[in-house]
Amino acid sequence: MRACGQPTHVSRETWQHGGVTAATHSTLFPQVPDSADAVLDGLDPEQREVATALRGPVCVLAGAGTGKTRAITHRIAYGVRAGILQPASVLAVTFTNRAAGEMRGRLRQLGASGVQARTFHSAALRQLQYFWPKAVGGTLPRLVDRKIQLVADAAAACRIRLDRGELRDAAAEIEWSKVTQTVPADYAVAAAGAGRQAPRDPAEIAQLYAAYEDLKRGRGVIDFEDVLLLTVAVLQDRHDVAEQVRAQYQHFVVDEYQDVSPLQQRLLELWLGDRDDLCVVGDASQTIYSFTGATPDHLLDFRSRHPGATVVKLVRDYRSTPQVVHLANGLLAQARGRAADHRLELVSQRTAGPEPVHTEYTDEPAEAEGAARRIRELVDSGVPAAEIAVLFRTNSQSETYEQALADAGVPYQLRGAERFFDRPEVRKANSALRAAARFGGNDSLLDDAVDLPSQVRAVLSGEGWVPEPPAGSGAVRERWESLAALVGLAQDFAAARAGATLSDLVVELDERASAQHAPTVQGVTLASLHSAKGLEWDVVFLVGVAEGMMPITYAKTDEQIEEERRLLYVGVTRARERLHLSWALARSPGGRPSRRPSRFLKGLRPGSGTTGGRVAAGGPAGVERGFGGGGAAAVAAPRRTARTPARCRVCGRSLTDAGEMKLMRCEDCPSDMDEGVYERLREWRAVQAGRSGQPAFCVFTDKTLMAIAESVPEDERELARIPGVGARKLNRYGAEVLAICAGQEGVGLDGDD
Repeated sequence: MRACGQPTHVSRETWQHGGVTAATHSTLFPQVPDSADAVLDGLDPEQREVATALRGPVCVLAGAGTGKTRAITHRIAYGVRAGILQPASVLAVTFTNRAAGEMRGRLRQLGASGVQARTFHSAALRQLQYFWPKAVGGTLPRLVDRKIQLVADAAAACRIRLDRGELRDAAAEIEWSKVTQTVPADYAVAAAGAGRQAPRDPAEIAQLYAAYEDLKRGRGVIDFEDVLLLTVAVLQDRHDVAEQVRAQYQHFVVDEYQDVSPLQQRLLELWLGDRDDLCVVGDASQTIYSFTGATPDHLLDFRSRHPGATVVKLVRDYRSTPQVVHLANGLLAQARGRAADHRLELVSQRTAGPEPVHTEYTDEPAEAEGAARRIRELVDSGVPAAEIAVLFRTNSQSETYEQALADAGVPYQLRGAERFFDRPEVRKANSALRAAARFGGNDSLLDDAVDLPSQVRAVLSGEGWVPEPPAGSGAVRERWESLAALVGLAQDFAAARAGATLSDLVVELDERASAQHAPTVQGVTLASLHSAKGLEWDVVFLVGVAEGMMPITYAKTDEQIEEERRLLYVGVTRARERLHLSWALARSPGGRPSRRPSRFLKGLRPGSGTTGGRVAAGGPAGVERGFGGGGAAAVAAPRRTARTPARCRVCGRSLTDAGEMKLMRCEDCPSDMDEGVYERLREWRAVQAGRSGQPAFCVFTDKTLMAIAESVPEDERELARIPGVGARKLNRYGAEVLAICAGQEGVGLDGDD
């Protein structure tokens, strides 16, 4: 058997072109290796060095796309297969359930079953549940899934009025305080020292934080941060418990070590005790969660704390083309600060690809339309929609791109937003529908329901649904809209599937809910840059790369600016083959073109080395000018290049909301919609969606149907004026839509193609 840490020579052909690819995005794995040495086959020299360094402290500095998960899973598997590590004595810790699940799957494929791969919270909760009766007595208090309601109750107790957004911000401040081990009395000083912008007066947040903790104790519940805090407390106070944990776990691996908080670091130290069999993996240039308490200091100080540590750098990038890697390296070359001093220069291992595309647009709707048009072209050319992503800085940017993709007939999925099927009112409604499907024969509510839509309306009326929406906005309106969406879905489902029953709809809802959580959905991914961490796609559109958004307006200090740069770096390195970066000169059509491309692109986008700001008219080579879409195609497109402000056709107010601009009226202004035309359009749309196998919104969105039913166009020219009816949809659906508007019956509903 080879001595630990002394790898045999392996040829370049073996790890670059052999039976095991070094690419990081593949989900296909070879058969279980037949020996410990076989586990090392296919690793590059640096990955092999990681895999064979099994004793003492090890620090792996791994750049984006360099195969860090591959390296550490092969390291664990090699140690287990060689008899150096006992599977049950290894604890591999990461930050997301998805990453932990991926790690467990890879270890099984390598013949290393039995190794514990968990998140910090999952590992701590398991230990806390086991030791609580012994260390404290009784049963562990109930863990609350969401703290928002508790924060709201604490605010009410303090007579502090917070809207929904402020509640979320206050909850985030409480989470930060707890992971940085800051007590309520110290919050104001600690927040100021960390440069945090509190959502309210720091004294109010401290008061709210204290009331929140009192409320938890009074109700006998704990939150996720308490799981770590209580585990730390038990391990500190009970040496017998700490020794039992250390006897169980003798070898630790920590992934994404740059994201460790002070509280997590303290827990790790207690797990270790006086031992040093620890392998950490991270990249300081991907530290983007400092607002949650994460800090790269533990990674950067690792060699100081462990002077004899083995340090390995992974810089061979197997994910991205040389063109994408060149841009990523260029971003970090301009960085400043401690993390920048430890940056890794990536070296692409892939063949050449297209240059990144930089596009400037007149306004944000034009930017969204341009991205959607290009995505439509990519999908039509054979690129799977699931291999395309649109990444933005804030979740508030999502709506414009949802609308643009829907108008282009491109399916999409949201990542990081609240999922529809997770909403409490939707879960309750699904339970009610399921019960009605089973026992509806005995339910008097359904006596007068003659078809599936009327059955659903009857059931959901017991959950609070009424035909007319409640006045105003807020939580009541949001609950109604959720139930109304289910009613609409039932109508579409019944129109697409004649004779469908309530049981059929329940099955459909279950399948939709399941698909919503699937790792791969056949739709373009819309995600914030933060939620895109750890993912990758063939094609990435980085949108809104303008000053004020990237870096974000409230990033003021040097440290905050540098984190914004790292966030853009993470976005760039999500792309495997094609990368599109874009920005808009104005927010709304007709707005003053005062925005500038992000400072982070200076010297990296063509022509910016000399202009240092705005791209000259016409754009230098490699920089496109987009007006109603992307590049030269936009000039020929039947859209105006000089936009005038969109105004409500009822009251004349300027419109900026995407949905209102589609209707050409304020949401609150009276509608003159022809209800009969609208219902016939919905029935027709459901049939079209069923034929194409796409969601209904990919034919036309509800807002577009409403706009059509309000204007009732008489010819193609009038129909083409309606936002959401582009040339492609006009050619495909125009004749049938106009026929419906003219009052012709049965248009498109006979099942013929």
